[in-house]
Amino acid sequence: MKKKIVLYTLIAIAIFIGCSKDSSSDSNPSAKIDKSANLLGTGASAADLLANSNYDNLLIEIAYVEGFRPSTEAIATFEKFLLARTFKEDITLTYKQLPSPNEEALTLNEVVKLENENRTAYNDGSTLALYIYFADAPTESDDEGAEAVTLGAVYQNTSMIIYEATIRDLVGNSSFITVSDVEAATLNHELGHLMGLVDLGTPAINDHEDQEAESHCTTEGCLMRAELQFGRSMLKMMQSNASKGLAAIPNLDEECLLDLQSNGGR
Repeated sequence: MKKKIVLYTLIAIAIFIGCSKDSSSDSNPSAKIDKSANLLGTGASAADLLANSNYDNLLIEIAYVEGFRPSTEAIATFEKFLLARTFKEDITLTYKQLPSPNEEALTLNEVVKLENENRTAYNDGSTLALYIYFADAPTESDDEGAEAVTLGAVYQNTSMIIYEATIRDLVGNSSFITVSDVEAATLNHELGHLMGLVDLGTPAINDHEDQEAESHCTTEGCLMRAELQFGRSMLKMMQSNASKGLAAIPNLDEECLLDLQSNGGR
């Protein structure tokens, strides 16, 4: 696969049962660590994430700016999603609090730079490592004039950013949807891309990729639906589900599940 950094975003409109521990170490990873397996294109580690052929352990490093740690509920939902869709049963979560980069907005290059400076978890032996950064600033690509803002994105094969401050601002005082709901929906959607959806490292068995929205699903209501990029549509769907007594967070449709199963997942 040609190496590239691909950015996939979950956009909004003017809106894990494993071992957990806190990491207080501020030291950078040793220069001797081989990082190459974590510097590939988005979706390149889809099969490794889904199956246990090469890696049967999963280490997730959750870095967050002080005051912007994700909710316990959202992380629990995210881990349940991982356990349901992959064969990884040995999942370890670590938390690392970081100072604010003091930026009004973050460019992709700045996001990558922050990861290079702070990430400590990399693939090692039979352990696959993911890195998730919860930011206190929005992305520079937000268009507030058009009321379009980004909630999360994936870049490289094991890296994800969640714009936590943006999520909190957008949810506000919703009567049906909580910050935890939107955090979990964003995490699950972006994980879907790391697992290779749609046709992004995990081949589509049947054609269900939206030709007008690359790597998104054509099935109505699917977690990977392109409309879930837009918060007003996402919020409306989640509020509708909640008002009916259904789970607020969208699920993967049968086509996406078939794709994951064919690539070593559940």
